[in-house]
Amino acid sequence: MGGVTTLAVRTAPTQARRRPELAAFLRSRRARVTPEDVGMPPGLRRRTPGLRREEVAQLSGVGVTWYTWLEQGRPINASAQVLDAVARTLRLDRPEREHLYHLAEVPYEPEAAPEYVAAVSPEIQGILDALVPHPAVVYDARYDVLATNTTYDALFLSDGEDAADRPLGVRNVLWSLFTMPEPACPVVDRRLELPLMVAQLRGAYGRHVGEPSWEAFVRRLCEASGYFAELWRSGDVVPPGTRVKTFRHELVGEIRMTSVSLSINGMPECRIVTYTPNDESSREAIGRLRVAM
Repeated sequence: MGGVTTLAVRTAPTQARRRPELAAFLRSRRARVTPEDVGMPPGLRRRTPGLRREEVAQLSGVGVTWYTWLEQGRPINASAQVLDAVARTLRLDRPEREHLYHLAEVPYEPEAAPEYVAAVSPEIQGILDALVPHPAVVYDARYDVLATNTTYDALFLSDGEDAADRPLGVRNVLWSLFTMPEPACPVVDRRLELPLMVAQLRGAYGRHVGEPSWEAFVRRLCEASGYFAELWRSGDVVPPGTRVKTFRHELVGEIRMTSVSLSINGMPECRIVTYTPNDESSREAIGRLRVAM
């Protein structure tokens, strides 16, 4: 009995904060969609900048009173099917859909949602390309690969990689490193480097605790890799930083490189990571790799 009381005390303030945020979010998304966007006549004397509440309810196949209460932030229950209908009416993209589910406290299954891949601007891609022959990549906080240059592709990415093995529809470095056979791993000091990467992931996870896509990602990786599960249970946390790392490549052997992380304006929690050869033999190895590409 005491446990139930404690849970109520802990969750009530969270719900009290989420509901006003849910209300504000729905109002802002509704104001963004015009009648013309959904094939409705604009009508006369519209004081609403976008759709009316009753129009959202009609297009979503829900009751006007129910949707009004939802948008007012009242403590009502919503199913995944109903939230999907509202999301389609309001033309929410994948991050917005996930945010809607989180605010409504409904489990979100990303594999059932449209694939979403964060895009980098041509300017950021141009920076990556200008760094050739040095490898460079854009990662998000979960180590999803959002953009690369050709040297990074030649050093790390396998031509035979199966897209079906990519969690959440994108290539993910942690997923690759923890699920590939250890002899095939390009990281030489695997028992040193992988714990640090998981500790960085843990630091980012602290900003996303409870978010369904993050929870699903961690759960899947724990299920796929006992080593990852062991490291995750340790609870270690470290920030990104400059490090010297040693990689192996089947064509050119071992390469020692210094990795540097650079934040990107306008892309929160994303970073450019560059790899610079740490000695002359590694620089020559990168040169041979470029010739072999």
